[in-house]
Amino acid sequence: MGRMPTLLIYLTRALAALLLVSGHGLVTAQTRTSAVVQTPQVRAELVAHAPQGVQAGQPLWLGLQIQHQPGWHTYWLNPGDSGLATQLNWQLPSGMQAGDTLWPQPRMIPVGDMVNHGFEDTVLLAVPVQISKTFKPGNTEVRLQADWLMCKQECIPQTGQFLLTLPAAASLGNHGAAFEELLQAQPVALSPARQKASLNTQGLALQIQGLPPEVHGHALKAFAESPEVLASGLGLYKVGVWNKGVWQMTAPLHRMRSTEPTSTGLVLVDDTVTPHQAWRVHIDIEGEWNLATASTPVVPSKPVAASSPSTGLAALAAALLGAFIGGLLLNLMPCVLPVLAIKVLSLSKPSISTAQRRGIGSAYAVGVLLSMLSLALLIMGLRAAGSQLGWGFQLQSPWLVAALSLLFTLIALNLWGVIELRGNWTSGLAVQIARHPLADAFLSGVLAVVVAAPCTAPFMGASVGVAFTLPTWQGVLIFVALGCGLALPLTLSAWLPATARWLPRPGAWMQVLRQVLAFPMLLTVVWLLWVFAKQTSTDAASVLLAALALVSGLAWSLGLAGRAGILISVVFTVCLAGLLWLSKPVLQNTASADNPPTAADTRWHAWSPQRVNQAVQEGQAVFIDFTAAWCVTCQVNKQTTLRDERVLQAFADKNVLMLQADWTRRDPAISQALTALGRSGVPVYVLQLPGQPAQVLSELLTPDMVVKALQ
Repeated sequence: MGRMPTLLIYLTRALAALLLVSGHGLVTAQTRTSAVVQTPQVRAELVAHAPQGVQAGQPLWLGLQIQHQPGWHTYWLNPGDSGLATQLNWQLPSGMQAGDTLWPQPRMIPVGDMVNHGFEDTVLLAVPVQISKTFKPGNTEVRLQADWLMCKQECIPQTGQFLLTLPAAASLGNHGAAFEELLQAQPVALSPARQKASLNTQGLALQIQGLPPEVHGHALKAFAESPEVLASGLGLYKVGVWNKGVWQMTAPLHRMRSTEPTSTGLVLVDDTVTPHQAWRVHIDIEGEWNLATASTPVVPSKPVAASSPSTGLAALAAALLGAFIGGLLLNLMPCVLPVLAIKVLSLSKPSISTAQRRGIGSAYAVGVLLSMLSLALLIMGLRAAGSQLGWGFQLQSPWLVAALSLLFTLIALNLWGVIELRGNWTSGLAVQIARHPLADAFLSGVLAVVVAAPCTAPFMGASVGVAFTLPTWQGVLIFVALGCGLALPLTLSAWLPATARWLPRPGAWMQVLRQVLAFPMLLTVVWLLWVFAKQTSTDAASVLLAALALVSGLAWSLGLAGRAGILISVVFTVCLAGLLWLSKPVLQNTASADNPPTAADTRWHAWSPQRVNQAVQEGQAVFIDFTAAWCVTCQVNKQTTLRDERVLQAFADKNVLMLQADWTRRDPAISQALTALGRSGVPVYVLQLPGQPAQVLSELLTPDMVVKALQ
């Protein structure tokens, strides 16, 4: 079926990771404590191995044995491109001390364009336990809290509370074979145990020595023990070479790299033989990190099916349903509701027949679907050509913002009756088309898409992101589903007689309502002027405001009769031309301005990848606000959450570096960062805590959510 919707999986796992870190998993595996925990996805058991009994000076092993249901998996020490490693928290009696976890050899699990490191089938995670001489023999209770992330198409964080009673003087050998297999499969330390690797512009140049002669020439897989340093899939899609007994590879850096370590452990696995063999080497990293750049994902040469066709179709169906529901909700957004209200009002005219009403509803739907389809194909085409664009990018152009300001101003004037299509206005093909109800409905559908796109983030962030990771035809279906949801309310009211009867009877109130609807249009103009000022300057915004006033005067004068009307029209035209000529330097600066605006609040700093890396290296937490002036949700979150005193105090108490990545105007660096996070639009909120994976918070923020994440 092709590539899976990897972004949907990534976002689900990111949310699950956040919940695990905060200690509030979506699923609690059990309500009572026992040695076995079972869910529909997994059976986990706390096991022990003590062939000589539990006593001082004798070996004791404890472990968590996980049996996955078919298709499900958990994660290794370094989970790869997504996921979260299983966490074991031991509670042992006095006289017992648990050592480091022994991890089995991981396997690479391709998921679309991502590669994860984890386990399927049955796996054992074990720790050696030292028993001191002060240990008092007797029946001993061993407790374990384990947190794991169980993933298939979806991800489910689960928690288990385990209790195992070890008998006083009995040999524990029932699981000896599993422990023995784990010990035999442990990576063998190479000689020399520490080796050097150098950074270059392509990544980290590995030259591994000391591998046994019998594996020379074999295809090896490499797993970095430190997360988000080296790209995943080393040996699967990026293959090493042998040169005189030395295994060599220039390993690309991870696309989400946020640290600059001086060393890392590296596990090499030969899975061409049975049983698999593994070796471990400690890599000392030399060179300047700024010479190397984060790699793009290691993409297979052909699509890899990570699931059966049925599960792939189910995931696509879920994404389509999410897009459809998101499109429905878009009708309630302040940038879409005025357009919808005007069209619903037009359906209540008594002169419109049933056939005409249905035609208007259908034309509106066609306008929405065709413009949505055109915009989707345009964005995908530009992305395929290498452009870094995102959903809502059209409002990154100041000229389009100015044009929309003019359009909404003229619409308001029309609603007030200032602009009437009469006299000479009725001539010409374009005007005849504009007067036709079907053409008018079609253009209203186009306008709805243009103004709706920046509002998609709260409901459509995941689905739109999924569309950019799917094959073209599947991505197009996502946008079509979004368009269907956006067009449904008006189309339904036009086609269903019962819905039409719910509309109020015509009367004088219609003229009042028409004039009232002009005010939301002008409020939209105010918002667009504010966006324009953020993108350019206050001088440019003043010029635009003056131009809108002169255009409004010109439109009004065209409705005046006689020579006075002509004279006033000429005066407004000359004034408008003079304004544009005198403002030429300001307009030229607007066209050439590339720098995004900076945050007015001095507590926020401008975002850059270098600033993030530096803060993380110094052990400082970082909160990143990916925002834009044209993003309505971004502004709501600023007022309700990011400027909340409790949130700001929590940031100060935790010494969090607050960064703002302003995407009001196009910025390739921000576009690349959003792509790396699996997002195609704003808002996006990222919390980077030292030593932990980046947490992507919800687009709809609340103060409690941010404070809880910081804790």
